[in-house]
Amino acid sequence: MSELTDARYPFTAVVGMDDLRLGLLLNAVSPAVGGVLVRGEKGTAKSTMVRALAGLLPSIATVAGCRFACDPLSPDAQCPDGPHAGADSAERPAFLVELPVGVSEDRVVGSLDLERALAEGVKAYEPGLLAKAHRGVLYIDEVNLLQDHLVDLLLDAAAMGRSYVEREGVSVRHAARFLLVGTMNPEEGELRPQLLDRFGLTVEIAATRDADERAEVVRRRLAYDADPAGFAASWAAREQELAERIGAARELLPSVELSDLALRQITAVCAAFEVDGLRADIVMARTAVALAAWAGRTEVLEEDVRKAAQLALPHRRRRNPFDAPGLDQEQLDRTLAEHQEPGDEDPDGDGPDDGGPGDGGPGGGGSPAPSEPDEPAATGSSEDAPAVPPQQRPGGTKASSPVAADRPYRTRLFKVDGTGRGAQGRRSPAETDAGHTVRARRPQGRLTRLHLSATLRAAAPHQVARGRTGRALVLRRDDLREQVRRGRESNLVLFVVDASGSMAARQRMTAVKGAVLSLLMDAYQRRDKIGMVTFRGSGAELALPPTSSVEVGAARLEQLPTGGRTPLEAGLLRAHEVLRVERLRDPDRRALLVVVTDGRATGARDALARSHRAAGLLAAQGVAAVVLDCESGPVRLGLARELAAHLNGDAVSLDELRADGVAALVRETRSTMTSGSMTRKAA
Repeated sequence: MSELTDARYPFTAVVGMDDLRLGLLLNAVSPAVGGVLVRGEKGTAKSTMVRALAGLLPSIATVAGCRFACDPLSPDAQCPDGPHAGADSAERPAFLVELPVGVSEDRVVGSLDLERALAEGVKAYEPGLLAKAHRGVLYIDEVNLLQDHLVDLLLDAAAMGRSYVEREGVSVRHAARFLLVGTMNPEEGELRPQLLDRFGLTVEIAATRDADERAEVVRRRLAYDADPAGFAASWAAREQELAERIGAARELLPSVELSDLALRQITAVCAAFEVDGLRADIVMARTAVALAAWAGRTEVLEEDVRKAAQLALPHRRRRNPFDAPGLDQEQLDRTLAEHQEPGDEDPDGDGPDDGGPGDGGPGGGGSPAPSEPDEPAATGSSEDAPAVPPQQRPGGTKASSPVAADRPYRTRLFKVDGTGRGAQGRRSPAETDAGHTVRARRPQGRLTRLHLSATLRAAAPHQVARGRTGRALVLRRDDLREQVRRGRESNLVLFVVDASGSMAARQRMTAVKGAVLSLLMDAYQRRDKIGMVTFRGSGAELALPPTSSVEVGAARLEQLPTGGRTPLEAGLLRAHEVLRVERLRDPDRRALLVVVTDGRATGARDALARSHRAAGLLAAQGVAAVVLDCESGPVRLGLARELAAHLNGDAVSLDELRADGVAALVRETRSTMTSGSMTRKAA
């Protein structure tokens, strides 16, 4: 184990959370497992436990002076600091590198050393965080909030084990193999499926509801805060014992045998749960082998396969963003039973044997000394998950029971006109940190994205006048130019949904909910924030404050009751207030208002006129708006399209919302025009 260089919170002092403990330790034993994603509510010590893992990792041997942590026994032939033939070796701890959510692309992959390039006239590469994380741990807190272009870089590095840098005339390749660990709160939005699949294991955690366990968590935290060094020292023996067990399991790992029976069970389970691709099979096999080594065995047993499935498959079973991760335990047991050898049984099905962490074994943290309280696992059952609060009923109006939504479908793309400056996404045009470079300009504030060729062109005509004599370029502040990149941004999509009696027909509301669910799916795919205002009875309510979690939006939509009058004005005014507050919080994020209504307004005698005045307030603020026209029947009043006109927005019917419906409409229009043209020619 590496020497204790700081008073980080000890890994073995964390109370409970056996699955998280096991997932991290299995990756420490076998980095080929592929990392772990930790999903859980805020305040559950996710980050504390991941950071504590670094103190348990064995030291690594590196080529002395190599900035890329090359292994002396097999140095990277493409290492920018190479070649390393005959180089001395040095030993250092494996690094835990944290990747901040707001990190720049240059900081991740590295970049040209501009100071040396401009001052000395030489090309020099400055390594990034991927180089530093090589042969260590790359930790991303709030990984679900990471920008898309950074996710793409991580996907490439995780897939190939190398980082490729091609920029500003620099072409560099270096090894980048790391243990990827991410933590996230699902309430803040989900991960892209591609990155989700790159995590070998996933663990769901929740705070324990047991009062004694919670008291012990607080007791230990207060003791640590009062004397970090003393607290860490009191757990040093257990930390050392656990580190030694990791080392022993690593040595045993190559001797573990994966029998044909165990392999058939693994592939049968993956096939039964219909996971995409073959990565799940490979990860399960590696995890089962690591479980056997951790238990001190050289043979993979059925209990190892069962536990490997519980850790490696839940996050790979999602088919859309509204599916909750999970695994049907009965189906798992049934599949394993169908692929046993005759006479084999697993009477208890308890998973890994008693040698696993959290059971009182070395460093497990499950049965501490008599002077310390027990640490049972914090469960992540559905009973512990926060329930979606029931919808309020404005004005006490009696509401009908919620109806189910139609299946979601691909919708038209709605976007905000103009060019924004919001967070990178996939909806509206914007100047972003990623994307293609469209031009250069003088820096506006601090220079962050140097346009090298434009800078050189600006400085070149003045070199003689400035007395340049050597290779170094003589620059002035006025020569600097920055890149202007054009991409797409994410927006705040605020839904204003009519839940009144005029929408209450069950077949109609089913179609309306299906349309909103489809738009929520579209918002998820385009990385938008969403919010939802509903109106019915005598008022409106903010059913969902703006959030990145479309899952919560879908849950609120599912429970949406209907009935009562149609206070359209109240819904629009509430939307106006929500957008005003959000503009103060995030002035760069532009909003797209989606009003789901048939355009009717009831209540006051002039309810419709008042609603149109409220719409005018939103139009005066320049809010981009779309009205989803839910009017049906042979006689239509066109009130939704009239509302859209007051909003300076577009009106779209439910039939026109579908992307394939739009294509069919275009084809039908073209066909009509063609047949009409042929008729005229024949005449």
